Amino acid sequence: MARHPELLVPASSLEVLKTAVIFGADAVYIGGEAFGLRAKAKNFSMEEMKKGIEFAHERGVKVYVTANILAHNRDLEGVREYFKELKEIKPDALIIADPGVFEIAKEVCPEIERHISTQANNTNYMTYQFWYKQGASRVVSARELSMEELKELRANIPAELEIETFIHGAMCISYSGRCLLSNYFTGRDANQGACTHPCRWKYAVVEETRPGEYMPVYENERGTYIFNSKDLCMIEHIPELIDAGIDSLKIEGRMKTALYVATVARTYRRALDDYAKDPELYRKNMPWYLEQISNCTYRQFTTGFFFGRPDEKSQIYDSNTYVKEYTYLGIVGKVENGLCRIEQRNKFSVGETIEIMKPDGRNDEVVVKRILNEEGQEQESAPHSKQILHIELTGNADKYDILRRKE
Repeated sequence: MARHPELLVPASSLEVLKTAVIFGADAVYIGGEAFGLRAKAKNFSMEEMKKGIEFAHERGVKVYVTANILAHNRDLEGVREYFKELKEIKPDALIIADPGVFEIAKEVCPEIERHISTQANNTNYMTYQFWYKQGASRVVSARELSMEELKELRANIPAELEIETFIHGAMCISYSGRCLLSNYFTGRDANQGACTHPCRWKYAVVEETRPGEYMPVYENERGTYIFNSKDLCMIEHIPELIDAGIDSLKIEGRMKTALYVATVARTYRRALDDYAKDPELYRKNMPWYLEQISNCTYRQFTTGFFFGRPDEKSQIYDSNTYVKEYTYLGIVGKVENGLCRIEQRNKFSVGETIEIMKPDGRNDEVVVKRILNEEGQEQESAPHSKQILHIELTGNADKYDILRRKE
């Protein structure tokens, strides 16, 4: 029987976690302030993690915590203390790459499931079998696996061992994140959570005997972005993913905004539900999914390694800029007396047309009628980021709706 896969969505903060839950995630993965591989993500304090887990669990959504650094001796004692704290707040799983960290989790909090991170380079079914015997309940596949390899993998592992696979988001030029460039250029170790994304920078080639002569790697006078992968997008291939026996469809992006997370979660949620209802409905609604998914910031799309090795068309050679169609204005905190409370994220003004983005798929165009600051004073525009505002719109907004403006 085909499995109905889980939609797993990233969250960089408590606000984004709530957005992911409301906009359709079955599970959310987050990082604490230590031992995760996104040192620059905002990350969660223990208190925020506790609140996030409670919020998700009340709505039947799971929370996984990343602890996927490759640990050094100096890290081990801290990991042990960290897991003791996590034991109290009961996340649904820990995402781990390092065998030593795995052993500590097994010892300190055996009741919390252990998932094996993509950082452990899980490229074959023997690796999956190995982790299953150690007590892992799920293994995240390396991004280098094709659909055929995933199918073969599924056929050769226990039915209850789950496969989690990245299906959307930024791709890494290095083989599953083992990046030399970040360390070499900036002294910041990608495997310790401090990747600086040097693969997105601009490069030219210099021949040793001719210093100062920069030869573009591609016919472009401004250098090249030869390492700059397109973003992964598998919205058109849900049937193949389900057919391959994938249990969890993972969105990349623990550094992304609430608008990005809401857009991607809502679109994949609808696609998965439509397909479960009727494959024909899924095919019919494809233009809607594609239109919605392109509403968030992205770098052109590719299907990665799923259908054979990526070729030169998977790279972007002339720029590293994102395509950006919408600007994120804020999340509706509460609605009282016809006024929406928001913490403003980008500038907007009275009289502007904006959109209310709702979890059910609707995007309602409205006009901003009034903007009041916290003291109740009227203002014409909202130029200061993170200001708390009360705004009146020409349409109805609900708590957790997202406000955005088309560019």
